[in-house]
Amino acid sequence: MASDSPNQQPGASPIRPDTDEDELLAIAKSWADAIVGNDADRIATFVTDDWVIVSESGVSPGARFLNLVASGNLTHSAMDVVGPIRVRILGESAVLTSRITSTAHYLGRQSDADEWTTDVFVRQDGRWLCALTHYTAVKPSS
Repeated sequence: MASDSPNQQPGASPIRPDTDEDELLAIAKSWADAIVGNDADRIATFVTDDWVIVSESGVSPGARFLNLVASGNLTHSAMDVVGPIRVRILGESAVLTSRITSTAHYLGRQSDADEWTTDVFVRQDGRWLCALTHYTAVKPSS
């Protein structure tokens, strides 16, 4: 079903969002679905050309992640939001912060993660795209 919204992301809900916040939450859900679907081309529709990922390893080009997914060397079988997503819209940019649990498989080896994730979105040509993803492991309870 086609959407009336010019900002609608591929695979996003056909329901027209009432606000930028609703739209960003729908985009985040569709993006997570694309990651679990292991579809590098679809994942790429949610990010800027210069998207970067920041982790304990430093700053890495998002293209590296997309290439690993495209090759089949990196897959995801689960990605779930734990609790509410914090959304802050700052003009033509937005920041989404959430706790995410996921199950990934790199070269056949499973890795379960529980992370705080922050995504910085920018509006380009009327569409929200992620320019930066930062994640850090949740500190285990003592």
